[in-house]
Amino acid sequence: MKATRREAISGVSALAATCALPRAAGAQQSWPTQPVKMIVSQAAGGAPDVICRLLTERLARVLGQSFVVENRTGAGNVIGVQMAARAAPDGYTFLWATAAALTTNVFTVKNLPYDPRKDLVTVARVARGPFVIVANKDLPANTLPELIALAKSKPGELNIANDGPRNFSGLVAAWLNKNAGVSINPVAYATMPQGVQDTIGGRVQLAILAFPAAAPMLKGGLLKPIAVSSIERVTGYESISPIADTLPGFDFYGWLGVSAPAGVPKPIIERLNAEISKLLDDAEFRESLVKLGFYSFGSHSVAAAEKAVSDELELWRKVVGDLGIQPE
Repeated sequence: MKATRREAISGVSALAATCALPRAAGAQQSWPTQPVKMIVSQAAGGAPDVICRLLTERLARVLGQSFVVENRTGAGNVIGVQMAARAAPDGYTFLWATAAALTTNVFTVKNLPYDPRKDLVTVARVARGPFVIVANKDLPANTLPELIALAKSKPGELNIANDGPRNFSGLVAAWLNKNAGVSINPVAYATMPQGVQDTIGGRVQLAILAFPAAAPMLKGGLLKPIAVSSIERVTGYESISPIADTLPGFDFYGWLGVSAPAGVPKPIIERLNAEISKLLDDAEFRESLVKLGFYSFGSHSVAAAEKAVSDELELWRKVVGDLGIQPE
C-alpha cells in the first residue's frame, strides 16, 4: 500500500527531528570551537566593564576558547544591546547586560529598537550592585529618618544629585520622595563625578551613587552615608542601614548579567549558564566582585534568571507608572 502524502511528510519530519537530536547534543559538547564575542554597552574601564573582563577571562580558561570583549557604548545602552540582539544566534555573540538595558529602558526610552523579552534570552545574572544615599558631611542628618524629618521641615530646600530622571539613581530619588512624602529636589548631572564634587562642596546636599563611586568618598570622609538602596546590608559597610528599614519594601539595585540573541541553541545557553554558576559560587571570584562594590547572585538556572528579569520588568512598570514618567 502506498503511503499518503501526509504520512510521507510526517516520516521525513520525524527522521529530520531524530537526526537533529545528536546535532543539538553535539553543539553543547563541542561549543565553543572559535572565539566568543561579548558585547558591552558600557565604556571600557568602568566597574561593569571590569567585571565583564574578570568573568570572560575565567570562562576562557574553562571553555578553552578566547572571549573577545567589544565595547559598544551610546544612547543609554541602546546601541550595544541592539547590536547583540541582531547578531546571528549561533552561540558566538553574547551581551553583557545591565539592569537598565533589560528593564528600565523598556519604560523610559521611546521607540526602543529592541524588545528584551522577544529579542534576547537571559543566560545568567552575575552581579548586583546597590546604590547609596550620601550627604555633605555638614548636613544635620546622619540617618534616613533624620533626613526625612529635615526635608519635611525644609520643603524644597534640599537637593540631591543624580544621573537623570530616567536613569537609575534619578528613579530611586523620585521613588524615595514619593514613599517618604518629601520634596527633595533632584538635580540631574550629565556626569556623576561633577555631582559628587558638588555634594562635597555643598552646592547640593545629597547624592545617590553606585557603591564603586561612593566607596572612596566614604572611606576618605569626604561624604557621609545615609542609607543603602538594597534590602540587604552591604559587606564592609554593615553600619549603613537599608532604606527598607525606614520605608519597608524599598529594594533597588543595579545588576549585570549575560544575555544571548533569541534563537541560540538551548544546549549552548544551558552550558554557559552552568559554567557561570560555578564561577558565581567560587570564593575567589565572589571576593573580586566585593572589591568592586558588587555581589554575586550565586548559582541559578536559566529559568530562574529569566523569571527574575520578568519580575523586575513588572516592578519597574509599576515604579515608572506610579511616578508618571513618560518615555523619551
